[in-house]
Amino acid sequence: MHTHGDGSGSGDGSPPEPSVLDAILKNARNRRYLGQQLSTAGGRVETDDLVDIVRHGPLLEALLDEPLDRRGIEERLDVSKATSHRFTRWLDERGLGERIDHRFRLTGLGEVVAEEVLRFEANVRTARRLTPLLDAICDDHDEFVVEPFADATVTVAAPEDPYRPVERFVELVRGSETFRGFNTTHMAPLVLGEFHRHIFDETETEIIYRPEIVARLFETYPERAQNAVERGHLRLRTRGDFPYGLAIYDDRVGIGGYDGTTGLMEVFVDTDAPIARQWAERVYASVRADSESLDAEMSEV
Repeated sequence: MHTHGDGSGSGDGSPPEPSVLDAILKNARNRRYLGQQLSTAGGRVETDDLVDIVRHGPLLEALLDEPLDRRGIEERLDVSKATSHRFTRWLDERGLGERIDHRFRLTGLGEVVAEEVLRFEANVRTARRLTPLLDAICDDHDEFVVEPFADATVTVAAPEDPYRPVERFVELVRGSETFRGFNTTHMAPLVLGEFHRHIFDETETEIIYRPEIVARLFETYPERAQNAVERGHLRLRTRGDFPYGLAIYDDRVGIGGYDGTTGLMEVFVDTDAPIARQWAERVYASVRADSESLDAEMSEV
């Protein structure tokens, strides 16, 4: 099986270096307590001030790219001379910008605020795109972070095509030499022969299932499943429960959300972003460490 490091260690036994992913995960763990922390610290930013900063986001973004004179601000933002004067006065009054050699540039505070406004916009945009997935895994949001999936492909089931997410999932299996994943139900419907042909005969696979799902797999494909396990081509592990479905391919990672009543995949989100792979590798390693291996003898029915 191909291995993919998460970039968290140097390989010489030294402590792992902090990464962007570490910062994202730390923020995700702390986000539910931010309001309390801010209140304890005192001096919370007024809501009107926050709205005002977001409203001036395009100005902050423009100056984050490069210093501009008034004409440059007017052309970049397509605003009047009066508006550009109001913008630059706003920057000065809040300590977010300064004028040097006839051009306006952000102060250190201004750069940080501009970056946070862009981050906020990116996360809101991503959350909106991931709405079908977030709705499907709503009880497990604490186990999921949106930032690594900013540019993900989102495939949602539709009344006229309820199997679109499954088809996307199988398409990626078809193009991958290895596959690892976990799920509360079958990765794909048992009647879907192509997927099971891959995991039994073609794609080197490790799957973590609930025990009853493994039993059903062997009931449906007794000889093929047994043979794949005995050859070491298919490695099965079991665990009691999972936060959602996770799939790790050669070059992409994906997350599936399922209908709690029908068990059908409602949405599948996948990406090739390196930071998403780091996140997926960590989640999979954690779940795997809390699972049990199922050898061929235990799998006999």
